[in-house]
Amino acid sequence: MTSIAIGADDAALELKNLIKQYLQTLNLDVSDYSNDAQTDKPIYPDIAWTLANAIKDGKHERGILICGTGIGMAIVANKVPGIRAAQCHDTYSAERARKSNNAQVMTLGARVIGPELARSIVSSWLNSEFEGGGSSEKVDKISYYEQHAGAK
Repeated sequence: MTSIAIGADDAALELKNLIKQYLQTLNLDVSDYSNDAQTDKPIYPDIAWTLANAIKDGKHERGILICGTGIGMAIVANKVPGIRAAQCHDTYSAERARKSNNAQVMTLGARVIGPELARSIVSSWLNSEFEGGGSSEKVDKISYYEQHAGAK
């Protein structure tokens, strides 16, 4: 993996900066979709939507979204067709988000986890790849339902 997107709202800029620095020490190309709390304040739905669409369009391989809880960012990112976002607050969930669900986006809550745990969670997620196997049928079914949403 070479390209990763990161985005945070004003509630999570400090944790975002820490994670961004960590990603750069891994020699990853990091694109920041965050707002600048001093001059610009788009709300988290705007940040999540823009980042998730950039991943859908192939500009980045994966993305990390951070807000107060990670919940709102996950909800918005999952509205983008083809995107699977998982809220992760422990290393096991982060690993399974990739291995079982092929999640391209991980969300974190800056008010829920601390900096050391955040780095561990990001590391677990980055070092995990989709396993396929029995999970492939399930991910395919998610895509099927997504494509047929609203159809009766």
